[in-house]
Amino acid sequence: MNSSAFKLYAVIVLLFASLVAQTSRWTVFEAEALRDNSLNRRELLAEQKIRRGRVLARDGQVLARSVEGRGGTFSRRYPLGELFAHPVGYSFIDISRYELEQERNDELTGERDDVGSIVDQLSGREREGDDVRTTLDVDAQRIAFGALGDQRGSVVAMEPQTGRIRVMASNPSYDPNALRRSGAFKELSGAANSPLLNRATVGRYPPGSTFKVLTAVAAIDSGEFSENSVVDGSSPKTISGAPLENFSNADYGPIPLTLALTKSVNTVWAQVGVDVGGATMQRYMERFGFYDRVEVDLPDGQRGRSGVYKRDGLKRMTDDSVDVGRVAIGQGDLLASPLQMAMVASAVANDGTLMKPTLTERVVDRDGRTVERVEPEELSQVMRPATANTVGDMMASVVREGTGTAAALAGFPVAGKTGTAELNVAQGINQPSFIGFAPRDDPKIVVAVSLENVQGTGGEVAAPIAKQVMEALLR
Repeated sequence: MNSSAFKLYAVIVLLFASLVAQTSRWTVFEAEALRDNSLNRRELLAEQKIRRGRVLARDGQVLARSVEGRGGTFSRRYPLGELFAHPVGYSFIDISRYELEQERNDELTGERDDVGSIVDQLSGREREGDDVRTTLDVDAQRIAFGALGDQRGSVVAMEPQTGRIRVMASNPSYDPNALRRSGAFKELSGAANSPLLNRATVGRYPPGSTFKVLTAVAAIDSGEFSENSVVDGSSPKTISGAPLENFSNADYGPIPLTLALTKSVNTVWAQVGVDVGGATMQRYMERFGFYDRVEVDLPDGQRGRSGVYKRDGLKRMTDDSVDVGRVAIGQGDLLASPLQMAMVASAVANDGTLMKPTLTERVVDRDGRTVERVEPEELSQVMRPATANTVGDMMASVVREGTGTAAALAGFPVAGKTGTAELNVAQGINQPSFIGFAPRDDPKIVVAVSLENVQGTGGEVAAPIAKQVMEALLR
């Protein structure tokens, strides 16, 4: 073969190899990413011919279903309107998919590679989606929204032993059915109160004193402190070179840590955070899931990160710009999602083991067969069981005789912690919150409540909401 012919042959081989590589890239290696791309209208148009599976509540109530229209195409309907808009999301040809409708799109459109799917294709059987049964509780979700009223905020409730999310409420909500109207999505996207925002998973708020639970875990589990360690609770007290006050400038003097959590003494827990140190605080924060996208079966873009936020992004606790003492009491540029704070309480309730939160219980095909069951998954062993038991007892004292008495339930001992992050002291505007679990001795449900820009403390306005949701799920 002469030189020119060889060069031509080599070019043809390279071009052919490039063609194979590019074809394989889109049809094999990046096929799923291409299907999930919101700009891929071809995929969305093809899916109009498929009857999507239903999204069901825990008890089988329909949260999303497909109805047939002209030309054998299907469109989505949401029977309960705005009640489950944020965890379930939407799926419409004009605006793509969101939340669980996006994360479980393969299941809902029958995109499976098993033998049964291949047989169906060969036999000419029309492709249909599988049903997704969620972990969500309709009655408790209604109670959560009723308790929130017209207040902006979020409620999350989950099972500590399994991670199954029973309530995920974000207020204000929206009716996904309305998105079929031209221009509705643009209107909602530009609304001042951000109704499309899932505050439970991507909302970032100062957790206030609810974060003292994590500080207590780090202090006790690391061996630096015990629940009986005595720390000065004077007010004001200099922390990190600046004066810090307790709520109403209450001066407690030297007190043990259990009492300091019961009374939510800022100067004690800020000092504990400083003494424990940024490196240890960072280690325990990461064990709880801070600094990573919050774990839940939703798309990456719909799962936020919790941590210390400065103007140039997330900062580790060992960074010189971070005020460890103020972060230790839930301030100092610390921001966390309600789901992340629910995970803090969940690990304490579950003997120190943090389970992965999930919205999906199982996937069922059109013949009623379970094709996938979501089993509980352990994320990390955050602390020793003994530490979890100690901190749980400290949280029980908060509800029994401290700032969280409004969360107490008849017949069910509750462990919890209130939080009140001050946003505008002059106007009394706060970010009140509460995390807790019940029953204390055999935890069945964990709850986290966070409210935006309201007057009142966590004990006054967030704890009563948590009480109503826990009551609904425990009765």
